[in-house]
Amino acid sequence: MTGGTRRAPWLVAVAASCLLVTACSSGYEPAGPFRAVPEGPGPQVAPPTDTAPGPLPEDPSTPGTEDEQPGDPNVLATDLAVPTGLVLLPDGTGIVAERETGRLLQVYPDRSPARELMTVAGVDTTGDGGLLGLALSPTYAEDGLLYAYLSTATDNRVVRFPLGGQPNEVVTGIPRGETRNGGGLVFGADGTLYVGTGDTGNAALAQDPASLAGKVLAYDVFGQPVGASAVYSQGLSNVTSLCVGDDAVYATDDAATGPDDLERLVAGGDYGSPTALPGSNAPVLAVPEAVAGLAGCAVSGDFVYLGALDGRQVHLVTLGPDGAPTGDPVPFLAEEYGRLRTVVVDAEGALWITTSNTDGLGTPAEDDDKVLRIQPPNSDADSPL
Repeated sequence: MTGGTRRAPWLVAVAASCLLVTACSSGYEPAGPFRAVPEGPGPQVAPPTDTAPGPLPEDPSTPGTEDEQPGDPNVLATDLAVPTGLVLLPDGTGIVAERETGRLLQVYPDRSPARELMTVAGVDTTGDGGLLGLALSPTYAEDGLLYAYLSTATDNRVVRFPLGGQPNEVVTGIPRGETRNGGGLVFGADGTLYVGTGDTGNAALAQDPASLAGKVLAYDVFGQPVGASAVYSQGLSNVTSLCVGDDAVYATDDAATGPDDLERLVAGGDYGSPTALPGSNAPVLAVPEAVAGLAGCAVSGDFVYLGALDGRQVHLVTLGPDGAPTGDPVPFLAEEYGRLRTVVVDAEGALWITTSNTDGLGTPAEDDDKVLRIQPPNSDADSPL
């Protein structure tokens, strides 16, 4: 899936330059073992607390709550170590996962101080591996389970656990590399768990039916394949994020060279990596290298929001009834907070966004990394941002 073979007609016009990260699987050295343990309650992680993670300390809708606090009103949390996975709880708070430490922290929309909940065991952070994706169980209200996509010393895998508990294996054996480890994780409306993987720098794996690399996989909540095979779609380079619309699952594919793609996934689809062949599925959108580094996506109605690391912005894409963009993406937060990664939409339509300036490729501010919450601009490209 190179840019020369898959450029879509909706390319964004750009003038900025790009820091291109070349995928390479050589030189990978595991940092330690992963030890699976039974699912269940675990020890409370510091700082200690007398209560379980629960509701907001204050009603975030109380007038003046944000105005009474100093600093940028869009910033909910600071001083994080490469925040990647992000999910929203029914009470309106968020849980953010740090790639570099394996920590989970609770983040509050009223900008109360973030609270450390636990550290996920068994995470290996060599290369660009680590704690990469996070999803809530579709029955979270009943079982309290979180699902995480993480790297170990020997593989990438999906685990699940209750807050404060130990990780229990759901999917194991996803190929692990120095780079391009994927990390997309989302539940579909029917409860199917979709897992986005990377090709680990070996592009041929994306077309290898015997490999889980360079694919989107589909499982039930217990890790059993949905259908005859776990492979839902293939021919992908590095699926960094997945998001669900009303009638489709979308993936951001971070290409090794050329534009990054937003893909609308179909069962049995082939998205053309490493070489597009006749019959390959075309991308919904191709984002040029200079504003790409796609690493997050969220859907709200007809709008798709794409977090861009190299682009240092969120791309706002409006889709028509045919699923194609109705115009060029609109840049949002360009160059305001640096490298932007995960994007989630809350019940009020606000975007929760993680920055990624401490990942070794950005220029961190003193209080990076951050979790942001901000209302997106009007999607009309003619409206002022």
